[in-house]
Amino acid sequence: MNQGQPEVTIIVVSYNTRELTVRAIETLFENAGDANFRLVVWDNASADGSADAIATRFPDVELIRSSENIGFARANNAIAETAQTEWLLLLNPDTETHPKAIENLLKFGKANPSAGIVGGQTVFPDGSLNIASCWNTMSIWSLFCSATGLARLFRNSSFFNPEGIGGWKRDSVREVDVVVGCFLLIRTELWHRLGGFSPRYFMYGEEHDLCLRARKLGFRPMITPDARIMHLVGASSSKREDKVLRLLKSKATLIRDHWTSGRARFGLAMLWLWIAVRFTATSVKGALSGKPGQENSWRNIWRQRNDWLKGY
Repeated sequence: MNQGQPEVTIIVVSYNTRELTVRAIETLFENAGDANFRLVVWDNASADGSADAIATRFPDVELIRSSENIGFARANNAIAETAQTEWLLLLNPDTETHPKAIENLLKFGKANPSAGIVGGQTVFPDGSLNIASCWNTMSIWSLFCSATGLARLFRNSSFFNPEGIGGWKRDSVREVDVVVGCFLLIRTELWHRLGGFSPRYFMYGEEHDLCLRARKLGFRPMITPDARIMHLVGASSSKREDKVLRLLKSKATLIRDHWTSGRARFGLAMLWLWIAVRFTATSVKGALSGKPGQENSWRNIWRQRNDWLKGY
């Protein structure tokens, strides 16, 4: 599999993504390039036979079978504690590694020590750009644009869609606020210095929090287009409503953790407004068309606002 002393520990946290995880491991070994790595797969009590499939197909891979789903953050923290390598690489199970992706990302990380955290470019299965390899952080303005639909209407505008970084195709080296945990490289020393992921974030937001804490230490996360993977996004979240609820909880937690109390009140109000607008718009659309549909999910999310506004 790999010769020589590993320089990076690659962590894959799997949950009910059996075939995708197997493919992720296959392409990792096929396309990592000139990189010596230790691979550890943590299975979060999958019910689809993921752990057995991985053990059968890759008997030499380190596999940890968790008896319960402890979430993405805690699973990564547990494996990182055992790492003796200089680098840690987080890789999602719903990914496929493109040629030399790991080799190139390591080279980029070494060449840019001031970044602290680096990531690459992600694409969908058809090769089209998946912008969700990185984001800029939230602001009152960005949340207002999301709530009012301006970010969606003007998605290629960096002014109205600042979190999505406008129309940038992720095709150049660039400093960003947040490198997404689907493909995130960090020095092990910095990981431990930051205390790893905050276990408060069960799913979503943990890498956002990590990157913001790294920026407070003076690091500036970066993206390179020379390291590419395919990423499906959200393969472990089977129900859209559950995903939105967790995203809202993570956003509320980030606001409470990183914003002053005055700004936080406005930020939480913008989250409230976003869901109020979506619920109202889908309800009106359903009533006019005579075909109720999406408003049921948004109604459920709206009804749970007192819960997700508290955060994790």
